[in-house]
Amino acid sequence: QVQLVESGGGSVQAGGSLRLSCAVSGADADAYCLAWFRQAPGKEREGVATIYRDSGNTYYADSVKGRFAISQDNAKITLYLQMNSLKSEDTANYYCAAAAVWAIGRRGRRLSPTDYNYWGQGTQVTVSS
Repeated sequence: QVQLVESGGGSVQAGGSLRLSCAVSGADADAYCLAWFRQAPGKEREGVATIYRDSGNTYYADSVKGRFAISQDNAKITLYLQMNSLKSEDTANYYCAAAAVWAIGRRGRRLSPTDYNYWGQGTQVTVSS
């Protein structure tokens, strides 16, 4: 059973930075695609970034490209999301998610929440202008 636990959320002023972490357990190191999603009140869950654990290939939503970076540690235990140049519209609850590559394949942006069947509880990010 895959378990995901996010941390690192908080409040920051516009233009600032935050780094989110997601502790990953129960997932064979190379057999999963991991992602960060976010959901603001009254809005649909939005894919932010994905990473394929075996290749390290990454994909980003246009809204965060050039500002956010998804990465994993060498032991593939922790997933990160470095967020720079934060804007008020980045305010949301951020979730990490996992999907087995045998189910979704090893290609594609995979920014749709329907591709993922394992989710963390979320961590709140608030950006004030």
